Amino acid sequence: MPYKSIEDLPEPVKHSLPTHAREIFLKAFNNALKEYEDKSKRRTEEPLEEIAFKVAWSAVKVAYHKDDNGQWVKN
Repeated sequence: MPYKSIEDLPEPVKHSLPTHAREIFLKAFNNALKEYEDKSKRRTEEPLEEIAFKVAWSAVKVAYHKDDNGQWVKN
């Protein structure tokens, strides 16, 4: 199910990511749900939501990384 806002994201995402990173996560997750809804577009048999989470985290990691203290900071 797509998330309507960053406030609807799972608690681990909300509590670990800065606001901008949460926005990236939200957009990437929702786009992945649409993109891979059609099973023929998937390269794996994983559940759709699992694929969407992987895509969302990958999108976040393009712009952010964890620092030495484990905090997400902009690249």
